[in-house]
Amino acid sequence: MHKRAAQYVAAAAMLLTLLAPRALLAQTDTSAPPTTFTLGNGLQVVVIPDHRTPVVTQMIWYKVGSADETPGKSGLAHFLEHLMFKGTAKHPAGEFSQTVLKVGGNENAFTSTDYTGYFQRVPRDQLGRMMEFEADRMTGLVLKDENVLPERDVVLEEYNMRVANNPDARLTEQIMAALYLNHPYGRPVIGWHHEIEKLNREDALAFYRRFYAPNNATLIIAGDVDAADVRKLAEKTYGPIPAQPSIAPHRIRPQEPVPAAPRTVTLADPRVEQPILKRYYLVPSAVTASPEQTAALEVLAQLLGSGSNSYLYRALVVDQSLAVSANAGYQGTAVDPTQFMVAAAPKPGVEFAQIDKAIDEVIAKLKQDTVSAENLERAKTQLVAQAIYAQDSQATLARWYGAALTVGLTVNDLRSWPDRVRAVTAEQVREAARTWLKPNRSVTGYLIKDTTPQSATAKDGTGQKGDKSEGKRS
Repeated sequence: MHKRAAQYVAAAAMLLTLLAPRALLAQTDTSAPPTTFTLGNGLQVVVIPDHRTPVVTQMIWYKVGSADETPGKSGLAHFLEHLMFKGTAKHPAGEFSQTVLKVGGNENAFTSTDYTGYFQRVPRDQLGRMMEFEADRMTGLVLKDENVLPERDVVLEEYNMRVANNPDARLTEQIMAALYLNHPYGRPVIGWHHEIEKLNREDALAFYRRFYAPNNATLIIAGDVDAADVRKLAEKTYGPIPAQPSIAPHRIRPQEPVPAAPRTVTLADPRVEQPILKRYYLVPSAVTASPEQTAALEVLAQLLGSGSNSYLYRALVVDQSLAVSANAGYQGTAVDPTQFMVAAAPKPGVEFAQIDKAIDEVIAKLKQDTVSAENLERAKTQLVAQAIYAQDSQATLARWYGAALTVGLTVNDLRSWPDRVRAVTAEQVREAARTWLKPNRSVTGYLIKDTTPQSATAKDGTGQKGDKSEGKRS
């Protein structure tokens, strides 16, 4: 997030924090659909009425993330997210944020592989004011070296805090780099340290002018509002902003070759107290797969590793007593091929080979045997229930729609999600496991404790003392 505790959201982190992936494409099939319209300049607007409290959430989602950066300038999307709070000629630095605080609201921002977003939650009578501020900084950002260079130092310190000093995050960073041989999803959202160091004012402004435009954005308004009123405010505030004609209607990125072999990454760090195994499979996203494939992957993840009744948990934690935890997940909301993740934390004295073997046996059984009707129905019911309960949050609704529409899905995709989940068959789940959970599509990462004696003054490439952790590929 921005200056308070700026959040870089790598693919795996995004899975666990901002959005619940298996509830992301969900909406009750009985609730009224949101109102959608597009301004003359291309800005897509979604209005989600929620009259339970007199508040409103504004979210502006730009269709640009770390995967859209120029090679060699990793971290630029996240860096610009920070700089968007540096003010405009009309509203000096700090005025927007102070106004939100004075009216009792809250705000923040986030960056991911496929999008960058900014939001405010305020009393409903402040919506017009928030829209004016947000529209102003869509084109009016003013950057000077005296505020750009210190903010770059803030981002570097964030890297040190969230990655360099976090062994688990470093393992994920290395797994993603090994999983994506050609696609830009392989580079961290926050960027590589040595490239962040070189980012400057000109880089940020060029990126801003290239991607920040109404025809590259989606505006989500959720709360105690009327769609007709929102349209008038949007036309007044955002409508006059000209479209950016150079923005292509579809994002074209380098794609992955057909995976040829399984890969492993081992990261050793003296600070590790709990070893972890993570395995990522390259699988289709909700955009690149058919709706039926996506739903089957959702149900497969639920069966395999969600909760104490899941296959992995029962096998590794309960039956074989090999691990203290075991789980799985599917990150479906992405423009391009994405990740299906499996993880386990072994008990003391248990070797990774034992964990690997147990996971392989569970997956092999899924490929071979038909899922029981009872287990299948329980998994599907849990998925739909999670999605329905999550709608109690106004901000969550805005995030569901914003993320889905920004990667290329539609309102109907979200609203039909429960029906697609209910229609998944046992054979579709088995076929998903057979097709996508293949060894050659995977990278397995091992996080271990480094017991090598170290000098107290030893430094790694990030300048962190006493850290000898490293990523190894084989």
